[in-house]
Amino acid sequence: HVQLVESGGGLVQTGNSLRLSCAASGRTNDIYYMAWFRQAPGKERVFVAGISRGGGNTDYDASARGRCTISRDNAKNTVYLQIYSLNPEDTAVYYCAASRRNYYSTDYKYWGQGTQVTVSS
Repeated sequence: HVQLVESGGGLVQTGNSLRLSCAASGRTNDIYYMAWFRQAPGKERVFVAGISRGGGNTDYDASARGRCTISRDNAKNTVYLQIYSLNPEDTAVYYCAASRRNYYSTDYKYWGQGTQVTVSS
């Protein structure tokens, strides 16, 4: 089994940046593609960004491209999401997910509990 634990969320002001972290433990050899999703109040959970195991391939939702950077440190079993120029529409619970596939898909076997990001205007 794999456990994913997100951190780095909190209350931030509009225009600031934030870096979220997701630490994996357990059977980390089962993890290939890792991704970040977010769920705003009253909305569905949506894909934000993802990264292949080696870090060579990254994918971004159109709304995230240019404002977010996903990266990973396999030595630490951690994936990061840097978000720039935050605005109130970025307020959401951010979830980390891991797939046994090494490419973007809708199949994620493992999920974290989420970290709340609240952006004040």
